[in-house]
Amino acid sequence: MAKAWIFLAIGVLLALTGLVWTLQGVGIVGGSVMSGVTTWAIIGPIVLVIGLVLALVGLRRLRGRPKGKG
Repeated sequence: MAKAWIFLAIGVLLALTGLVWTLQGVGIVGGSVMSGVTTWAIIGPIVLVIGLVLALVGLRRLRGRPKGKG
């Protein structure tokens, strides 16, 4: 069960990071050297998708556990 929480936590953090990087890359979020840089508009969605996949793996592992165990 501990692994499931780790997958979920890392996945959520990566997804949020990827979202911020994407918004900075496309110029929606300003005030950073990353703002308006195409590289971050490409890397951001990749990190976002990886984070979502990890979060979903964590959720599926948590929900797959029988009630009363761990």
